[in-house]
Amino acid sequence: MGIAVWALIAYIAIIVVWNGVLKRNIGEAMLIGFAGVCLFGGADFFGLAWAGIAEAVAEEVVFAALAFVFMGYLLTRLGLIQEQVTVLNSIFGRLRGGAGYVSTSAAALLGGPAGSGSGIAASVGSVTIPWMTRSNWRPDLAASLVAGNAGLGISIPPSSSMFLLLGSAAVAPVLSADQLFVPALVGGMWTVLYRFVVVFLWVRRHRIAATDAADIVPLREALRAGWTSLLVYAGIMIPVLMTLDFGVAFMESRVGEAAGDISIVVWIPVLTVLATLAVAWKRLPRTGRAWSELLGDMAPRYAVIGATLFFAFAAAASLGELGLVDQLTAIMKGLDAPPVVIATLVGLLIVVIAAPLTGTATIAAVGGVAFSALTSAGVAPAAAATAIMIFASTEGASPPGAAPIYIASGIAQVDPARTFGRLIVWFVIPTLVIGVLVATGALPI
Repeated sequence: MGIAVWALIAYIAIIVVWNGVLKRNIGEAMLIGFAGVCLFGGADFFGLAWAGIAEAVAEEVVFAALAFVFMGYLLTRLGLIQEQVTVLNSIFGRLRGGAGYVSTSAAALLGGPAGSGSGIAASVGSVTIPWMTRSNWRPDLAASLVAGNAGLGISIPPSSSMFLLLGSAAVAPVLSADQLFVPALVGGMWTVLYRFVVVFLWVRRHRIAATDAADIVPLREALRAGWTSLLVYAGIMIPVLMTLDFGVAFMESRVGEAAGDISIVVWIPVLTVLATLAVAWKRLPRTGRAWSELLGDMAPRYAVIGATLFFAFAAAASLGELGLVDQLTAIMKGLDAPPVVIATLVGLLIVVIAAPLTGTATIAAVGGVAFSALTSAGVAPAAAATAIMIFASTEGASPPGAAPIYIASGIAQVDPARTFGRLIVWFVIPTLVIGVLVATGALPI
């Protein structure tokens, strides 16, 4: 194995020991892990560290996550979230675990348009995590579900990951978007169906009850009192609509080719924060001292989530500089076994790569090689491409480097480490199995 692979192993071990064994802060663990990766650069320690830091500074997801933490805090502090929960409970409160089913459905609906695990975790989590925790879900369970659902941004078409895969040299000659869309959609629906099973089992295992009938306000009354609180989600809907065909055409008619540079991950939190401020204008502090108190109460939330996200992306960039993708690709090219074994090994390698990187970056780097390995073993092209997207969709749930874990945990205000084991057992391993079953034809697409 190459030095980058050993650096990845050391990185994971450092975080597990520092946070899990020594019980130290997860942000501190990510910093130490980042430093450990840079040590593998030897004399180029500072150059490797600078490359990672520069990449993290430019990473838009870090900004988006912190902006959503700010929005979630404002929604709670200004009383809007309670009004939203009242409305949602009027509709779904009589269903046991209703908030969990809605969270999963919302992640599935946003999957293709958002195309980003972090974007899904932030947008869906900002609404459903507070709702879940107020309707008998434990905060760590709520955060685990949102992080586990984040991968739907990769597995459900039409995602950016699908088009990246179709554009690779290995895939383009044998598979078109028309040929892949329906199989990929069916494959994505298998992952959605599994998540509904998870919610069903968790609701019963953790005895999550329906909201007490006495606490459920009639829908008409709830809407009359709090309908304006729902307007803040125009900040989510507008960027999502701009990713659809008519939205893209509209933007191109206004700003030309620059429309392609508009980032949904950036604009969702920006617009939702602005919408929150507009809706709650009369509730905002009116003096400098009051604003200072409001921001001062929020500051501790940034100490952990900010450091965690920043150093997670910095470590991923430094691992890339060490040649992690090339070294894991070389391992993949050497595979020679029956289809089920090949599919399992390819899936494991993609899961390992997607843990520190994003699913999109993983597919861009090794999607073509993985496709060739699967089709050479006799897997049908559409099944191979679908399986690769499913494997890469573990990006949101793969500790310790997956950004959606820290976004969801930050919104739920829980230690991210409390979600690690649950995410591996309930999301990473089952998603790997689903991908293998799709590749081998055991699950039809």
